Parts: sequence; structure tokens; C-alpha cells
Amino acid sequence: MNLDWTRHLVVVPVLLPLLCGAVLAPLTQGRHRLKFGLAYASVLGLLANALALVALTDGGWPGGIGVYFAANWAAPFGIALVADRLSAAMLVLAAVLALAALHYAQPRWSRIGVHFHSLFQFLLMGINGAFLTHDLFNLFVFFEVMLAASYGLVLHGYNVARLRASMQYIAVNLAAALLFLVGVALIYATTGTLNMADLAGRIATLPADNLVLLKVGVCVLALAFLAKSAMWPLGFWLPTTYAAASPPVAAMLVLMTKVGAYVILRIWLLVFPDSAGEAAHFGYQALMWGGMATIVFGAAGMLATDTAGRMAGYAAIVSSGTLLAVIGYGQQSLVTAGLYYFIASTIAIAAFVLLIELIDRIRTPGAAMLALTMEAYAVEDTPAEPKGRGVPAAMAFLSLAFAACALMIAGLPPLSGFVAKFGLFHALLNPGPGVPAIAGAGWTLMALVFTSGLIAIVSLMRFGVRTFWAADAVAPPRLHTAEVLPVAALLLVSVLLTIHAQPVFGYLARASGDIHRPALYIERVLGTPPVPGPTHAPEAP
Repeated sequence: MNLDWTRHLVVVPVLLPLLCGAVLAPLTQGRHRLKFGLAYASVLGLLANALALVALTDGGWPGGIGVYFAANWAAPFGIALVADRLSAAMLVLAAVLALAALHYAQPRWSRIGVHFHSLFQFLLMGINGAFLTHDLFNLFVFFEVMLAASYGLVLHGYNVARLRASMQYIAVNLAAALLFLVGVALIYATTGTLNMADLAGRIATLPADNLVLLKVGVCVLALAFLAKSAMWPLGFWLPTTYAAASPPVAAMLVLMTKVGAYVILRIWLLVFPDSAGEAAHFGYQALMWGGMATIVFGAAGMLATDTAGRMAGYAAIVSSGTLLAVIGYGQQSLVTAGLYYFIASTIAIAAFVLLIELIDRIRTPGAAMLALTMEAYAVEDTPAEPKGRGVPAAMAFLSLAFAACALMIAGLPPLSGFVAKFGLFHALLNPGPGVPAIAGAGWTLMALVFTSGLIAIVSLMRFGVRTFWAADAVAPPRLHTAEVLPVAALLLVSVLLTIHAQPVFGYLARASGDIHRPALYIERVLGTPPVPGPTHAPEAP
């Protein structure tokens, strides 16, 4: 049996940025066009590969799952990379955000550091690997690759605020990495495996003593993921980091925050389904109520701050809290709507953090003098203003783009944020046959999602009025085309998500159905044989 060549596409999202980052690392300062061209070509390749995986998982592969053994060792002993509808959709989202962030960084931010592009590629390698891996230890490896690259990127274009935020960010993530290792060790000591499919197959037969130790290990592991997902009270670091990071890095941090929620979704639905015996639905209530508390914390933070960067951070916390509550609620149709919300909210917040820097260029003379004074007494490494032709009607673009971002984040019509929240409400009110009707927890979640949207629109419109209308004198900003296009492209993607909501929901419904059937993953991962070596005919004497 030979390996179908299409299975090699599963490993491309890991290998391509790894090779590109290695090629870019030795390039010295000054070769900006060459480095940008190589990095951009790599991300375009990742997008094309991700779209191919979407097509293959949605009808090209048996069961919609492609399994790749990196060293040709069969599961559970080998390193298994698994592509399904959900991971393929996440790869597309990562490639779209990476294209926008990289394009935005080209005229300014990528030019002030030697290794911006190589770190960016290694970050993509870690993110893509986390979406594809089916082994907990390799998940730890990809997480550390992702985080190690993000440490350098958060410090990119350093200043005092960025240095302080990065130290806090690094300390929190190092503590989370330690918890990750402890949790993985406890799970392996209890079950003898770290392969997710193998773990899901063994959990129902574990003795009671081992099951208690397994639950302890899973709880420790969950703390690491929930810290990365900014669940309350573990998300205190996120608003400061978002506000301090450079715009293209902050856009990627929006996705990195969601990677933790993705892993929680993947592990909990695979390992603790209805068929898990005494461990069935373990931790679901904690995820649901913890997610709701996170929504409250994020909404209160948005209402209390008047800084756009911190506002974006609190909006990301609200988004993460909503996803965690959806996972904990444990309803398949709600997970479908939650996945659409995952994509829509990530795009909206990423567009907003890119837009913030452009809006900050609207300065009054007094504000400009204050900024000049601050730069004279602080350590700064700020990129020069971009050269090139300015964008006509800059004020009109900024105001319209800000209004679109506000509508998406708040979940108001007519863009994808409204479709996402409408989908959540519809799933809660119409659970389907055989599913209990909405109870107190469901009504509470609906109320929090609705209230957080109202708070978001109040906070964002307050910021918009102060910025665009209430200023004494507004100087027309100079915008570079390379900075405007990524924001406009992300807003266009949101419009397309709205127009094509029906096929997107259909695809995500199939993805949700897959992850709610753990037996399918167990069969595909553990039942896929390694590729046999070449056979040679015996030589004639």
C-alpha cells in the first residue's frame, strides 16, 4: 500500500513555515523586499494548502479525516498529524490573519528588526502544528515553538510599555508551560498514552483510582490552556499585552488566544463524551460557568477603559469566555454556532487592532506635543513613517472601518457578528429533538451575550465619538496603501461570511458532527496502518 500523495498536504502547514523561517534567519538587516517576498510566498502557500485541505476533508477523504504519521510509526507510538474539517477551517483562518498582519507590517514594522519575518514563520509553524497534532506531548512542543516566537515578536519595536508587558506575558506563559508538563506527566502515568484517540478509547475502562488521578492531570492541563485562553481570573495579562504589542503582532495574538479554546474544544469533546463512562462530561459545568464569569469580566473591562488597545483586549476576553461557555454547555448545534462565532470574532478583533494605530495618527497639536515629550524621556524604537502615496479620503475610511469593527464586535446587524450571535440564540432556543429545552444556564448565557454586546457598542461608540467628532482639531492622517488593504480585506472577509453564512454554517455543522463522534477519530487514527517499506524481488543466483 502506498501513501496517497494528498496525505502529504497534512504536514505542509508545519514544514513550509519551518523551512521558510530557517532560510530567512541568516538574512541580515536591509534585504527587506527579499525577506518580505519569501515570507509572503510562504503564507500564500499555506493559504492554498489550507483551502485544499478544506476540500479534501469535506468529501475527498474517507470519513473526512486525513492521518499522517510523521516518522511512519503507527499510532499510538508515532507522531500523528490529523486533518479534519475543524482543523482545516482553523488553518484557513490562520493563513488569512497571517496575510493581513504580514502585509500590514511590510512598510514599517517588519523593517525595524532583523528577525521579524523568521519569528513570524516560526509562530505560524507552532500555531498550525497545534491545530493538526493528535498527541499531547507534541501539542506541548508546538505550543512552546509558538510561544518562543511570540516572546520575540511581542518585544518587537521595543519601548518601556512593551518591555513591561512582555515580561508579564513571558512569566505567565512559562508558568502555564510548567502546568502543561505536569498535567501531561499525570495523564501518561495514569493511562500509558498521550495519543488523543488512544486516550479516548481507554478512558471508559480505567479503574476508579486511576480515573481520579487522570482527572487531576486533566485539571492541571486545563489550567495551562485556560490561562492562554484568558479565562477569568487567569486572563489578567491579556489587555496589557494587546495594548503594548505592535499592531501586526497583536493581530496574531488574537488568534493565539483562541488556540487555547480550540484545544479545550478538541480534548473535551474527544475524551469526555457520553461514552466515557464515569468520566462523561467531566468539567463541562466548570467550563460553562467559568466562561460566563469571563464574559462578565471582559464586559466590565471594556466599560471601564477608554484606551483602544485595552478595549480590544477585553473584547478578546469576552470572545474567549463565550467560546468556553459554549463548549461547557455541551450541545452540538450550539457548538456549530460557536465555531462561526469563533471565526467572526477573531477576524473582527484582528481588524480592530490593526486599525487602532491608524486611528492614533489623528492627533491634535497638543497631543502631538505630549507624544514628543514622552518620546524624549522614554526608550523607544519606533519605525519611521511609511513612504509612498497616501490614501485619499483617509478620514472617511477610518470612520467607516471603525464603525464596521464596532458592529462586528458588538454583534449588531448587518455583519457577521450579528449572524454569529443570532446563531447562538437560535441554537439555545431551538435545541432540537432529544435535547432538553433551554434551562436557567441557557437563559443566563443568552443574557450575558446580549448584555456584553450592548456594553461593547457603548464603549466603542464612546471612543469613536471622542476620536472623530469631539476633538478640537483633527489632523488628516497619512495612510499607506499597504496598511489600509489588510484592514479592508478583513472587513471584506466578514462581509463574505455574512453573505455566505448558509454554506459556512453547513460546513461547520459537519465539523461539529465529526468532533461529537469520538469513535470516528479512534477508528481513523488507530486503524490507519503505516506505509510499508519497498519490497525487492530476490536476485537471481
